[in-house]
Order: sequence, then C-alpha cells, then structure tokens
Amino acid sequence: MANATEIKVISSQAIKEAYLAFAPEFEKSSGYKLVTTWNGTNDILKKLRAGETFDMVILVTPSMEDMMKEGKVVAGTRVDLVRSGIAIAVPAGAPKPDISTTDAVKRALLAAKGIGYSSGPSGVFLESLFKQWGIWDQVAPRIKQTPPGTPVGSILARGDVDIGFQQVSELMLYPGIQYVGAVPKEMDTVSVFAGGIHAGASQPDAVRTFIKFIASSAALPFIKKTGMEQGAP
Repeated sequence: MANATEIKVISSQAIKEAYLAFAPEFEKSSGYKLVTTWNGTNDILKKLRAGETFDMVILVTPSMEDMMKEGKVVAGTRVDLVRSGIAIAVPAGAPKPDISTTDAVKRALLAAKGIGYSSGPSGVFLESLFKQWGIWDQVAPRIKQTPPGTPVGSILARGDVDIGFQQVSELMLYPGIQYVGAVPKEMDTVSVFAGGIHAGASQPDAVRTFIKFIASSAALPFIKKTGMEQGAP
C-alpha cells in the first residue's frame, strides 16, 4: 500500500465501527489507501467551512444537503450509504431497564441519577422529545451531553450516567458498557448517513469507487454487524 493512491475521507463517527471493519476489504480489492479523519457533525462542518480539503465527505443527510448548497460538496454526488436508529445502554453490570414501551423508558429516565446523550442528531431529537413528553424540567438537571466527537459510551463506561442514548452503531459494540437495545419505534428517529465528493477533491473517481463499494453486498455484513442498515429507509 506504500505507493497506493490515497482517498482523503472526513466522516461522521456514527459509522466508524462498520467503516473500520470494511475498509481493509475495500483497500485490498481496489488498491486505494483510505486516510480518514473522524469528527462529530459540528466539527466536520467547521472544517469544511474553514476550507479544509478532502476527497470524500460522510455526513448525516441534512448536513450533507447544507454542504451541497454551500458548495462544499459537489451537487448531485450525494449517495445515502447507511442508516441507524437510536439505542439505549447502561454501565457494565448494571440492571437492564425495561425499554419495551415509551412509558417504560420514561420511568427509567425519571429513576436515573444521570442521563447521557450526544450533541449529534440523536441528542437534538431526544431533547425535543423529552420536552414533548413533559418531563424535561425533571430530567434536565441530570443530563450530561457529550461534546462533539465524544461517544456516550465513554461516560457510561466511567459510570458518570446510569443510562445513555446514541446511535445503535455507536453503542452496540462499545467496550465496558451493557447494550440494552433499540428504543421503541414510537420514540425512534432514523439517521441516514450519506457520502459525497468534496468540491476540492483530487480523487473524485476513487471516491465514486468507494461509494459503490459501501453500497454493495461486499460491505453489507460489516454494516449489519454494527446494527446499521444500508441505504435510506
């Protein structure tokens, strides 16, 4: 791989586990070398707006649309790659709460000493949901929101919170915590992560090859293993 053509990728951390699993397969079959920068959505937007250059961008779809409108991602190159809903986890060794219904989740939230969620799309959605449920004033003092790029699993593993919410793909395999399961459908939101070609890409054809690989059957087992699905719903 020493002389391989490099594809510079900046990606949302939500797909990191699956990506790290299928990346070696892609490099082996294509001859390209992936050089990947991992960030939270807000930091990716800052880097792109500051003029940093990459070949490929992977972002949650609303942010991808914004970047195309701003000319940071080439219009018409967006491909929906993977999707993931929200899951719940607790510290290792803690009793698993009942999450079979939204009422059960509410009870778990009201009983928790600490509640964790991210500053990404799932966190924004949950804050709105808790307000809609009328429990925001009760739970807000106990919420610990992780900064961009910091997984909720890290504060669960330290015992800083009793219950944590994040994308399925970010909690399912995180070490030192106990994955409970996906939230009830009534309180779920599915985030779709898309790939696109950066406006300053030096390897646009290589990016197209990589996008095609992620959408293929070759990548599917790695994507499913981390609790994600291919494409949009």
